[in-house]
This record gives sequence, structure tokens and C-alpha cells, in this order.
Amino acid sequence: MDRTGPLSVIAASLRRERERHGISLTELARRAGIAKSTLSQLEAGTGNPSVETLWALAVVLDVPFSRLVDPPAAPVQVLRAGEGMAIPSEHAPFSGTLLAACPPGARRDLHVIAGEPGPQRAADSHIPGTTEHMIVTSGRWRAGPVGGEVELGVGDYARFPGDRPHTYEALTPGCSAVLVMEYV
Repeated sequence: MDRTGPLSVIAASLRRERERHGISLTELARRAGIAKSTLSQLEAGTGNPSVETLWALAVVLDVPFSRLVDPPAAPVQVLRAGEGMAIPSEHAPFSGTLLAACPPGARRDLHVIAGEPGPQRAADSHIPGTTEHMIVTSGRWRAGPVGGEVELGVGDYARFPGDRPHTYEALTPGCSAVLVMEYV
């Protein structure tokens, strides 16, 4: 997969949002709990970001995840299965692919997620007011806020607060789901 395009989008987005907040590279890295060198590489378009790193940066910058990874879109956009940039987790057999971001003024992002049995993916709190909507398309998942996780099968839907720590765990091989992030 060619990661040059997506990495350049992430680099430009991080720089734009950091400058909009008027904070230094060092300060953003400190607040997000990541190494300054990691952030420097991301802004240079040479890093290899994990979903955890990008979420941490989005929370500190108070923006939806999609604002960091989604390039400007054409009026009609088709994303074929497997063509999106799957961003892997550092700690679990999990990846997320942004399918569609909200246009200006709206606040919702659409992702497809994939997972395999293994350690659960622990997600930190997103920006205040975030709600997650999850629809399972294959396999069985356990997901939801820490202490309130639910088990879901194909076709099941769950809504839960994304502004609290939460988890995703694939219980069977080949799990996938559609995840809608709603920001208030």
C-alpha cells in the first residue's frame, strides 16, 4: 500500500491544528504523552502512526480523529474494500479505517474496524460529547465503556459513550464492524 499520500495528509493536518492552537511541537507531544521525535516524524510525513497516537493527538487538539487523517474529498467518492488506510493498534490485533469524515459544520465520522482474537484494544476517552455507534458485520465482539462492555454478533448494534475509556475485543477470527463516531 502506498502510504505517501495518507502520511502527507496526516503531516499537514497535524501542523495545521498545532499551529491553530498556537502550541509548540514539544508542548503538543508532552500533552499527548508521545515522544517529541515521534511527533516531529509525523509532521515531516515520515512517521508510522498508530491509532493510539493519532487519537491522543486528536484529543489534545480537540478535533475529531478524521480531521487528522482525511484528505479533502471529491463530490462522489468510492472506497473499495481494502483500499483505505488501515491504521493498526500498537497493543491489540486491531485496525481502524476511516471511511468518511463529516463535512464542515457536521460532526460524525464513519470507520470500518477489523480485529482478531487476542488482547483487547483499550481506547482512551475521546473529546467530550463523543458517542460511538457500532454495527457488527462479521464475527463476535465485546465492546463498550470499561466495566460496561457488551457482547455483539453479526447485525447487532450498540451505542456507548466514547468520551469515557472503552474497549474493543474480537472474540472470533475475522471480526469487522462499522463504527460511527458522533461528536456533539
